Amino acid sequence: MTPEKKKQRRLRNLALLSLLLLAVGGTFAFQAFNQRAINDRLNEVDINVGGRVHDYYNRDTENKDVFVENYGERPIMARIRLSEFLETRQRDETDFTPLVAGTSRDDVENWTTWIPSAGNINDRENSNASNAFDQYANLIFGWERSGQDAPWYMPTFNHDNLDLRTAAAGHARDWIEGNEATDAVTDGATHPGDGIDAYWSAGGSFDNSGPIWPGEEVTNQTAQNLQQDRAPMTMDQWVTLPNYQKIGNFWVVDPNTGWAYWANRLDSEQASSYLLDAAEMTAAIEDKVFNGFYYYGIHVESGLVSPDQHEEFLNDGEQHHADLAEFLRGIQNGAMHDDGPNPLPNEDSAPAAFDFSTMRPGRIFTMAGERYRYLEDMDNGNHMIIRDDAIRDINFYNQEGAMDDWYSTLSQEVQDMVQPVSDSFDTGQLLPEDIIWDDDESRWMITNLAALNIANDVTEIDPSGSPRAFVLSVADVLRLSGPGRGFPTALERGHGALGWWWTRTPWLPGRAWRVGNRGGFAGPDSIGIANSTGGMRPALIINQGN
Repeated sequence: MTPEKKKQRRLRNLALLSLLLLAVGGTFAFQAFNQRAINDRLNEVDINVGGRVHDYYNRDTENKDVFVENYGERPIMARIRLSEFLETRQRDETDFTPLVAGTSRDDVENWTTWIPSAGNINDRENSNASNAFDQYANLIFGWERSGQDAPWYMPTFNHDNLDLRTAAAGHARDWIEGNEATDAVTDGATHPGDGIDAYWSAGGSFDNSGPIWPGEEVTNQTAQNLQQDRAPMTMDQWVTLPNYQKIGNFWVVDPNTGWAYWANRLDSEQASSYLLDAAEMTAAIEDKVFNGFYYYGIHVESGLVSPDQHEEFLNDGEQHHADLAEFLRGIQNGAMHDDGPNPLPNEDSAPAAFDFSTMRPGRIFTMAGERYRYLEDMDNGNHMIIRDDAIRDINFYNQEGAMDDWYSTLSQEVQDMVQPVSDSFDTGQLLPEDIIWDDDESRWMITNLAALNIANDVTEIDPSGSPRAFVLSVADVLRLSGPGRGFPTALERGHGALGWWWTRTPWLPGRAWRVGNRGGFAGPDSIGIANSTGGMRPALIINQGN
């Protein structure tokens, strides 16, 4: 085993969460059971590998958010599984009666595993006992709000990967902190916040001096969950996706076991989108108990491993979906295919290892320490590529200097491949009132580009210019967007994890256009905007033959 493998030996976290509802007309209460985290190491090292399950709940608003945060220094892979329990009692009865025979409130291990039908995550499998809950509880999966970016959260203060507790906020309670209570009353929160929807927002902070909550006595700034690329789906639905869409920021559920897998590596300081956003009781529960009582719970079990230990998810003795092994390898590699001779997307390689003539537009690759997106074959051995992540805190008028600084840090092998472009561009001006959008809300495409004075601002090789990095124009972005192109979908053009990014196209002096966190054009915004959520994505034209 190499030293690097020793540093990245398995990390497994098991977390149990429960949403409890007592008494018709009463209130919800939420529990987070114990999280168990193991980081095996053969040598003493300083690298911290760890993740934590977050669960935010508020019984007054009935908001409930469950997601996974990677607070460590290495990528992880994550899965979550739900099980349910319901029991009822009429006022003239002494004992509660469980909905599913043989289950009991105090033994969460025998609760009924939630199993979706193979073709619809929102419908429990009819042949499974899970189907008994259909008429009483609706589970709301994923997080999607029209026109809104991904939600914000407060990162965990607890970076001890041997600590078994979750980050439970509001009326949520951790299983250990709450002394294993199942009464829906005992407190056991381990994280700040009152659990309401959108409690945290951009620019927020919390000082944990004291400490008030488990973990370090530091001030944390709010961070943003990853925007889901698509709603949670079953593995049977996942199989039908094109290969280039199979790895991304969304949840995929194995209908054989109920395990939901995050379909991407969760990198350091990232937090997944929500698997579960709400659990709503139906009117049928009131008809069943009338003036009696009922208790409903959700138990959430999670597993977190380092990517090179993904076979832990296969070797658990369960009968998994036939495509799970291929799916997990795709997550580890960052793609479902390797585009012929090219290294895998997450494999950092020298320029000579790539054959760019075989790359498909939109393909991610890592070259000489930088992660790129392949945009297009420009013929004659020339290829356009762009950094796959925005360089943050760069405003519009500082882009030129920032690009020069970034370019100077590239390896000499990469710089030797870079082709010259014009030292200045005739950008024109894009006026909002002149634009015809394909959709006013998404701003994905401009349908009348040919009639605008920015149409000719397209980046090409210019022998009279300099080999350098450049920023795409709005016209560039438009011609590179769409099926089969460098930005095939809006969320592959821009989302929260990549950061928003400036184009070089202005409106009037003092304002310019950018690509927002949902892939649509944003603005025109003040050219002085600079923050940690976005900035600049430098592009290059390279020639492999030079």
